[in-house]
Amino acid sequence: MSEFNFKQAANEVLDIEVRGLQQLSQYINDDFVKACTTILNNKEGKVVVMGMGKSGHIGKKIAATLASTGTSAFFVHPGEAAHGDLGMIESGDIVIAISNSGESSEILSLFPVLKRLNIRIISMTGKPTSNMAKLADIHLCIAVPQEACPRELAPTASTTATLVMGDALAMALMQARGFTAEDFALSHPGGALGRKLLLKLENIMHTGQEVPKVYAEASVKDALLEISQKGLGMTAIVDQQDQILGIFTDGDLRRLLDSRVDIHTALIGDVMTKNPASASPGLLAVEGLNLMQERSITALLLSENGKLVGALNMHDLLKAGVM
Repeated sequence: MSEFNFKQAANEVLDIEVRGLQQLSQYINDDFVKACTTILNNKEGKVVVMGMGKSGHIGKKIAATLASTGTSAFFVHPGEAAHGDLGMIESGDIVIAISNSGESSEILSLFPVLKRLNIRIISMTGKPTSNMAKLADIHLCIAVPQEACPRELAPTASTTATLVMGDALAMALMQARGFTAEDFALSHPGGALGRKLLLKLENIMHTGQEVPKVYAEASVKDALLEISQKGLGMTAIVDQQDQILGIFTDGDLRRLLDSRVDIHTALIGDVMTKNPASASPGLLAVEGLNLMQERSITALLLSENGKLVGALNMHDLLKAGVM
């Protein structure tokens, strides 16, 4: 056992599977286009994926990929379908039936009922002459020269080819639909992309008493106290109607000290940065981040018609998972 060459065995598997995928492109043919068109034009129905054993595991992944990229899809186990779950499939749906041999008895036993319901069937098999291939409305070939299993027993190269064919189908449909990153985020609200594309500044901004603000007539000392208490590294300077006049940040303080201004007597309105960057609370958080990076600032005021309504800093974006 110690002399067995594990690297060689693994590389042989990779070589076999790569060769299988390289020849898969010949099956991206008119039948593939027909399958895509059939699914794309099916405005009301769903795509139901079926498969037994290893094909079933691959089928679940294909269904999940379709569902997350704009095609309504789910997986149904053929065995369960024969015992009641067939009721989940309705006229107008499309079934993608997967079997490398094309002779899965559990799936073939469902064909008569599916046909009676006028459900179109797309089969994915490694044998174009199989019953599943001949009885389906559309057949997608997933044949490979050989399995990576040295005994030609365990599905290996064939399941890889099936998965890739499913990915090709899903990605082609995704592009044909004009499916965007924002669309993707809507079905992935809990993921990092969802947070970046769905989260708005209003969802994470500080409001009310948490917003640091002083009037232009306040002293620099009072402004520094406000910065310290609110902890955002800055304070807004506003008028009596909360209209934004300027901003004063930690960086402004360092520059002010270098200029030898007496912070005890100076008014904040005289040393503030006028016309500061601000954004609408309805702006996407990722766009707010881009604005802050473009302006090289670490805090941002949120306003509506020039009136201060909130504030946030880079730390808030970091906590929200936007960065």
